[in-house]
Amino acid sequence: MNNFEFTAVIAIASILAGLLGALTGLGGGVVVVPLLTLGLGVDLRYAIGSALVSVIATSSGAAIAYVREGYSNIRVGMFLEVATTFGAVTGALIAAKAPTKVIAIIFGVVLLASVYLSNRPHRSQAVALPIDPLATRLKLDSSYPTLEGEQSYHVQHVPGGFVVMLIAGALSGLLGIGSGALKVLAMDQVMQLPFKVSTTTSNFMIGVTAAASAGIYFSRGYIDPGLCMPVLLGVLIGAWGGAKVLVGAKVTVLRVIFSIVLLAIGIGMIYNGITGRI
Repeated sequence: MNNFEFTAVIAIASILAGLLGALTGLGGGVVVVPLLTLGLGVDLRYAIGSALVSVIATSSGAAIAYVREGYSNIRVGMFLEVATTFGAVTGALIAAKAPTKVIAIIFGVVLLASVYLSNRPHRSQAVALPIDPLATRLKLDSSYPTLEGEQSYHVQHVPGGFVVMLIAGALSGLLGIGSGALKVLAMDQVMQLPFKVSTTTSNFMIGVTAAASAGIYFSRGYIDPGLCMPVLLGVLIGAWGGAKVLVGAKVTVLRVIFSIVLLAIGIGMIYNGITGRI
């Protein structure tokens, strides 16, 4: 296979990754790393570096729209970015030293957990919650638009959310993923934010988290422009196509189908890590 053919295959695989990521809500980075390593034999660390670049690009465009529409909680996002950025840099430093088979096993476990978390039922509307003193001091409480008008909400359990974000950031830097499912878990289940606010704020944060760890990968030579370009363009095209498909598709059916695919990928990563094939 010559360079042109290899680039074309990577682009097609990345389109599929972006499509799967958009349909499952997990992002293209979760899918593109296994596709590159298991399917195309790309070194795991170079695959992670390319995935981080694609995560930065795909999250940035959507984040602008969500902020403009008033869904994202900027103060919550900036506060929690302190945790995720520290975690991302730590994870990226660990990734440079850890054996690739260990990273592959962790990736598989996280992928299985992400599928489970993304399919859990979520609270769609804000509920009446008490005022949290720490959230009040940090001015984290806000509101978001609904069909009935602006709906206010109170942020809860700030320290617990901060700790979960540290873990999410470390996994992002270690595995080259946005850790969106874990970020949403922290804000939706721990901090009790409405689900739309959790998902949009997570999207706002993902690009910053990925950029922090991408700098470490770049300094260590794991960002290959020849690999990043087709991955980036492919994931963007796939994510755009996935968004179009979601408009007229039965989301529940799609989530079941693609969750099965992602489960298979996760098991494959664990198996290849245990057997030392990665």
